[in-house]
Formats: sequence, C-alpha cells, structure tokens
Amino acid sequence: MVKKFNIQNSTLIETEDENCRVIIYICPEQEQIEEISKKYDIDKHTVDSALDPDEISRMELEGENLFIIWKRPKNYISTDNFLFGVSSIGLFYFNDKLIVVLPEDIPLLETKTQYQIIDVWDVVVNFLYNSIKHYLEHIKAIRLISREIQVKINTSMENEYLIQMFNLSESLIYYINAISSNQTVLIKLRNYFEKQTNIPERAELLEDISIENNQCYKQAEIHSLVLSGLMDARGNIINNNMNMLLKNLTIINIIFLPLNLLAGIGGMSEYSMMTGGIDWKITYGVFLFAMVILGWITYKLLNRVTFMNKSSNLIRRTLYYKFKNKKVK
Repeated sequence: MVKKFNIQNSTLIETEDENCRVIIYICPEQEQIEEISKKYDIDKHTVDSALDPDEISRMELEGENLFIIWKRPKNYISTDNFLFGVSSIGLFYFNDKLIVVLPEDIPLLETKTQYQIIDVWDVVVNFLYNSIKHYLEHIKAIRLISREIQVKINTSMENEYLIQMFNLSESLIYYINAISSNQTVLIKLRNYFEKQTNIPERAELLEDISIENNQCYKQAEIHSLVLSGLMDARGNIINNNMNMLLKNLTIINIIFLPLNLLAGIGGMSEYSMMTGGIDWKITYGVFLFAMVILGWITYKLLNRVTFMNKSSNLIRRTLYYKFKNKKVK
C-alpha cells in the first residue's frame, strides 16, 4: 500500500500528486522494495532493514540524502500474551522529499502534533517524539499489568501468570535495547541539524527529544530491574501456595485415615452382633459421634505439632542471631 501526502496548514493532507512531499509505503512487497531502491537510489539492504524487527537503529548520510532506521513499539494485540515487541521504521530523506517505509499501517502523525509542521523535517521530528511517547505509554501499561498479575500470583498455583510476568520482563529488555539505539540516532541527527545553516533551531528540538528518550530509557531500565529482581520471589509464592495446598490435603487424609478404619469396622456384621441387644439407632449414633470426636482430636493434635515446630524453629533462629551478635562484638 502506498500513501502520498503534502504539507498544508501545518498538517499532512493525502493526495494523488506525484510531486508530493511525503510518500509512505506500508508493508511493501518485494517488487515495491526493488522499486524504492532503484527509483530513489537507496541500497536494497537499507530498505530491507526498515522491515527487519531485529535491525539496530542507525543513521546514514550520503551526500544530501539522509537515511534513518528507527525503532518504535509495535501495536499490541491480545494474542501476544503480554509480550510487547518493537519494529523497525525507515525514514529516507531524498531531494526535499520524505520516503517512509512502515511494516504495519500506523499513523505517521497524531491528530495534535507537538511541534509545528513546516517541511518534511518537522514531520520527522514529530514522528520521533510520538514514538517516544508511545514507549512511555507502553511502559506505564506494563507497570499496571504487572500489578494485576501480582495479585493473581498471590493465590495462583499454576505457571500461567508467571509466564506472563516473564513476557513483560522480556518486553522491557527489548524496549531498553531499542531506546538505547534510538538515542544514538538522536545524537547524530542533532549534530546534523547543527551543521545545517537553514535548520539550526531543530537542533534544540532534538536536544529536548533526546532528554525525553533518555528519561524513557531510565524508566524502562528501572521497571526491568524491579521485574527481574522479584521474579524469583513470585516463583516462590507459587511454590508456597502449592505446598500449602498439599499440606491441607495431607491433614485431611490423616484425619480421615482412622475414621475410614472405624467406618470399615462399623460396617461389618460383627459390630451388629456385639450390639444386638441395643437399638441400632443408638449404637450407630454413638458410633458416628465417636468418629467426629476422634477426627476433632486428630485435627487438634496436628495443629499442636505444627505450632510446636514453628515455635522451635523461631527459638533456634533467635538463639542463633543472639549468639552471632555476641560473637561479632
């Protein structure tokens, strides 16, 4: 798909004019890639790099032409299972014309632009700024999602939520690499603007955008460290939940083990023979009452043993730390 735009009234207006200022190629096929390479004298490898999500951000200057490979966050879809990815974008400045190669259909500019649009360089500056805002919005979303998953992990005994947390942590690593490489492009582009006598004021805009990008990088780095640092703790929470479930099931089995024995005995004909002179309603009522009492006593004994184990462990830890502190002094 190919879209053409002209700059009018500080915005992009779609047109069919061949002499337009901005041309956008969306998900170009191989024939279109070869056409871009031949028509605008751009190396085919450079055009392919704009569609390669693993490509590193970079800027190349060939005479008056300038080629930029930029990393931006991909649009998230529900099937990604909380894995936020990044994609590459190609921005090619050629004879006062901007050629943009996009791997997916996304708006080049937002409805309300941050900086005034006069020529194609303003389009580039606004696009770079919008992509940084996109990173910040995704990082905020990742932080909110991680909190929701944490609440579910506290009561979960499955690995589903832990895998989702791993995906969020992996996404932040992708973002850190992409934002870091974008910072290099911003520095080179700012130096380029400083050397151009007709657009020196854009160097100051690039300085502001570079600061925003650096802050975005620090936020992604902090959240990545927090997620990775707490990952083992979250795994231990799931293991502890499973251990508590097994413990409760074991207690139930221990309580019902003697009761099953008594129930088996009570169901035999010998019990009826031994209590033949007494009404069966009384004998079996007493039998059921005795089973309830025995189950209650077993439950209390298990709780007492568990409490004594915890108390002894606490006493051992207290004595250990007291002895250790005295030894240090």
